[in-house]
Amino acid sequence: MRKFKIQKSPLIVPTTDGKLIEEHWGNSTQNPNISIAHMIAPGEWSEPHQTPDFDEFTLIISGKKQFEIDGEVIVLEKGQSIMIQKGARVRYSNPFPESCEYVSICLPAFSMESVNKEQEGVD
Repeated sequence: MRKFKIQKSPLIVPTTDGKLIEEHWGNSTQNPNISIAHMIAPGEWSEPHQTPDFDEFTLIISGKKQFEIDGEVIVLEKGQSIMIQKGARVRYSNPFPESCEYVSICLPAFSMESVNKEQEGVD
């Protein structure tokens, strides 16, 4: 029996905001303990605040990404990474003109039910 699996067809998560989300491992592959996703956030992109029930690790591959974490604004660039603990109120955005490519790892796996996104305009 093989002790490895190769992912050749990640799940493309449908979005309406121009962001590309390719989940390589996670609930879509029956791995509820971890999500690994490749993402591209277009320039001038943002999403509502959320309070996830998972820890999220982000590694920036290119461009810049802005994080608002419990009221503090942080900008990461290529080669930098961050870990945000579950329960933090966070808003992800790319207010810059160029796209941002990054890898996100969530422990346990990301799900729409566990992200706890706020309605637009709620602060």
